[in-house]
Amino acid sequence: MRPGTYAVDVRSGRVGQVMGREGGYVQLRPPGGGKEWDCPPEDVRPAPPGEVLRAKVREINADGRLP
Repeated sequence: MRPGTYAVDVRSGRVGQVMGREGGYVQLRPPGGGKEWDCPPEDVRPAPPGEVLRAKVREINADGRLP
């Protein structure tokens, strides 16, 4: 997957923005920013637009901030 695209970590269902690859893992970051996590490439799939939008809304709501 290319950096900047969104993907789903199928192990947890979390959506993240692809930041790159490190040590054979895909690095993902939550849509609103935050701590990156590593995911094996076989456990990553492209995120449909609806899932990306839901993840962004969840991040905003969790932070208690409005756009």
